[in-house]
Amino acid sequence: MTRPLYATIAALTLAGAAQADTLTVLAPDYFGSSWGPGPAIKEGFEARCDCTLEFRTGDVLPRLMLDGARLQGDVIIGLGTDELLRARQTGLFADHGQDLSPLSVPVTWEDDIFIPFNWSYVAFVYDQTRLETPPASFAELIERDDISLIWQDPRSSGAGLALLLWVDQLYGDDALGIWENLAAKTVTVTAGWSEAYGMFTNGEADMVLSYTTSPAYHIMDEDDDTKAAAIFDEGHYFTAEAAGILAGAAQPELARDFLAYILSDEFQQMIATANWSYPSALPREEWPEVFRDLPLPETAIFLTEDEADARRSPALAHWLDGMTR
Repeated sequence: MTRPLYATIAALTLAGAAQADTLTVLAPDYFGSSWGPGPAIKEGFEARCDCTLEFRTGDVLPRLMLDGARLQGDVIIGLGTDELLRARQTGLFADHGQDLSPLSVPVTWEDDIFIPFNWSYVAFVYDQTRLETPPASFAELIERDDISLIWQDPRSSGAGLALLLWVDQLYGDDALGIWENLAAKTVTVTAGWSEAYGMFTNGEADMVLSYTTSPAYHIMDEDDDTKAAAIFDEGHYFTAEAAGILAGAAQPELARDFLAYILSDEFQQMIATANWSYPSALPREEWPEVFRDLPLPETAIFLTEDEADARRSPALAHWLDGMTR
């Protein structure tokens, strides 16, 4: 009986050790998909951590708000900049403890809790085969009556929320009339980005709300240079996705190692072509050539999380009034 008992204890110990070496990262659905950045990041991190990285995918902020302290995991990745205040207010995150000096985002980022892993600007992307002269400004977009649009609902889409706050920053109390004007050009407002972009690529509108980096996908993966982002004189709304460590992490050291990995050259080199966005901690001269060649807005419109939260409700009121007139 002695040897089986030792064997049982050893097996339990090994099982416990294996469990202890699993880092659980909560991420959006796209992140863990076969075409998202997750598989390459998992392979890269596991090669250096001597552990297993497990992605649990879904809508990260709703899950955080619903489960609260019951949420099981070590790291959350994929929170949009306009979601960070609500995530922070849960009190469920720990300091990341990382040196942020490698960050190369075009805005000041000083945050002990969240680290951005990518960034881009919200923009209307157009098909050059059906729209030869894109609007050069938001004002021109409003004036033109020959353009059809597809964009996303700000109540269910991060890009849609960014458009809401972009219009709010440009037009303030006049935004109601802007939404009324945009509604007249709009083919449909979708719940999410994927549905809108699919309709655009099927030829159902001249322009779609997306990101300045979206054309890179068509150029690099499809050898198609017909898609471009219209760059507006007024500037574009900056947006990023961030990661943070859950205070109740079962693997806090691995979690901190993963946050450090996010800032590494290896991770950052994956982001451009796996996430179709700009890397957050890589100088522009080290981006893939196609990304370096994409036009950048001269002005970044960026709201702190407090500013974005304060403007959300009044901006939504203008949007609802304008869209239903």
